[in-house]
Amino acid sequence: MVRLHINIDHVATIRNARGTVYPDPVLAAGICELAGADGITAHLREDRRHIRDADIERLRQSLTTVLNLEMAATDEMIAIAQRIVPDVVTLVPERREELTTEGGLDVIAARDQVAKAARACELSGIKLSLFVAADPAQIQASRELGARQVELHTGEYANARGAERAGELSRLAHGARLARQLGLEVAAGHGLTRDNVAAIVGIAEVEELNIGHAVVADAVLVGLDRAVRDLRAAVDRGLGLRP
Repeated sequence: MVRLHINIDHVATIRNARGTVYPDPVLAAGICELAGADGITAHLREDRRHIRDADIERLRQSLTTVLNLEMAATDEMIAIAQRIVPDVVTLVPERREELTTEGGLDVIAARDQVAKAARACELSGIKLSLFVAADPAQIQASRELGARQVELHTGEYANARGAERAGELSRLAHGARLARQLGLEVAAGHGLTRDNVAAIVGIAEVEELNIGHAVVADAVLVGLDRAVRDLRAAVDRGLGLRP
C-alpha cells in the first residue's frame, strides 16, 4: 500500500481570504482521516499565508494518524518543531514571492542549516524528510545529513506532456531507486491529481504521496470526503501498474 497524506494548506487559504474562522483546516483534516487518509500535511510558512501556528497546535492535539509539518530550515521553524513534535518534519525551500513551492530543496547549498534541523529532529524523535529534486547529488546529500526519507518533487512531471512527461517519469524512477538503495524511504508530491498520480504510484519504490491543492479543488465540486476517496481510488489503480 502507498501512504496517502493530504495537505490541508488551501483549506486555510480559503479561510484567510475573508478573515473568517471557517472553513476550519483542523475539521477538514478530520474529514480526510475518516475518508481514508494515512496522514495530514501542513506547511507553516514564514509569512503564515495559510496555515498558522494555532492550526499546527490543534492538529497535533486532534489527529489520529500522522502529522507531517512542512517547513523551511530556519531557526524559528526548528524551534516550533521542537515544541510541537510532529511525527514528520519535511524541509522545503521557501521564497515569499512564490505562489507555491517551485522546486526541490538545495540540500547541498543549505547543508549547515539542514544539518542543524536534522540534529534537532533526532533529539526530539521526529522523522526527517527532505523535499528534493530527483537528482543523485541531492539524494546522496540527504542521506549523508541524516534524513530518513526524501520526497521527490513531481512538479515538472505534472506540468510536462508527451515525451517530455515520459522523460520526467524516468528521472523520478531513477531517483527513487537510488534513494531506496541508500536506505531512504521514498515519498512524492507536487502537482499530483487523480489524473496523473497513477504513473507515480507505478514506481515501485514510492511508498508515500503528499497531495493537497487538487484535493481541495475537487472538494469544491464534490465535497472533501468524496475528493479524498476518489484520490485513494486513483492511487489504488496505480498500484496495478507496478512490475
